[in-house]
Amino acid sequence: MNIPTWLDALIAAMLLIGAIVATLGSLGLARMPDFYMRLHGPTKASTLGVGCTMLGSLLYFSTSGEGIRVQEVLITVFLFVTAPVSAHVMAWAALHRRVHCSANTRHPPWPEMDRAPVTEHAASSAPAGDKESAD
Repeated sequence: MNIPTWLDALIAAMLLIGAIVATLGSLGLARMPDFYMRLHGPTKASTLGVGCTMLGSLLYFSTSGEGIRVQEVLITVFLFVTAPVSAHVMAWAALHRRVHCSANTRHPPWPEMDRAPVTEHAASSAPAGDKESAD
């Protein structure tokens, strides 16, 4: 079966967009200064980049006479469900572990992020003048 030229161009555009977005996400992973920014690039790139690539593949194989492939649909659905959830879980774990963010971050997750957490032992071993100023 012969694929129309407009559909062939659409498939090529989807594959090209997917490749460009995936490349930009990889560059974001390599160049961003802290964990939270590094997490953003590949998550968006994997969702949009691989999604465009899979959509282009799905269009090609469904119009070439082989029909819609279940594997491609399942991969796309699995990717769109798991990528945002895994990014959310990793960001939540980083916040819970108090992973530091870049000094250029406008709104850090909490004001005292760059200070070490104060424990009871550290507060009780502080000099007397510091205890009074803390109260």
